[in-house]
Amino acid sequence: MKLLITGFEPFGNESINPAYEAVKLLSDTIGNVHLVKLEIPTEFMRAGMVLKDAIDQFHPDVVVCIGQAGGRSAITPEKVAINLMDARIPDNAGYQPFDKPIREDGETAYFSSLPVKAMVQAIRDAKIPSFLSYSAGTYVCNCLMYELLYLIDHFYPTIKGGFIHVPYMTEQAVDKPNGMPFMDLKTIVHGLEKAIEAIAEHEEDIQIHLGETH
Repeated sequence: MKLLITGFEPFGNESINPAYEAVKLLSDTIGNVHLVKLEIPTEFMRAGMVLKDAIDQFHPDVVVCIGQAGGRSAITPEKVAINLMDARIPDNAGYQPFDKPIREDGETAYFSSLPVKAMVQAIRDAKIPSFLSYSAGTYVCNCLMYELLYLIDHFYPTIKGGFIHVPYMTEQAVDKPNGMPFMDLKTIVHGLEKAIEAIAEHEEDIQIHLGETH
């Protein structure tokens, strides 16, 4: 199995991004999964294009995109991406869309085609906090996840794909308000390894309840 895994460059006021820092530390081979690693620009207009070029170049079986979710305390596979760009801050190109669709011809939302519940369970089994997320936000992370699933729906029906958010890494929390969640980078890497193992093991997702009550 060939898996293309991406991580974003730093954005906002951050000098590092745990997403790509973790991706870089992953082994090139995990079990029978061979990884291709790629850094993605934190830009609404370029992220999807860079991803499509990589898919066309490497022909992966699976694509997993990783992003930073500052304020979350766990590794959170995403269930759904919505067709909306609404940016609280400009992206790295200075673009700040307001209530704009990502794709005029796209569905309102696309669901991940990864076994997200199995991924959560595998990460938890490794004693690492993990939850299933039902919102990838409205910034570039959601945009990239949506673009990936749009591309799969329209052009690459045999590929499976989805997105995982990771917390701030320890170094980023030093200048954050007291109580800001963070996770050691090695723990993030280990959690992503377990998620990848679950992807390889589960053709279909497991049937457990991970829904929210609010």
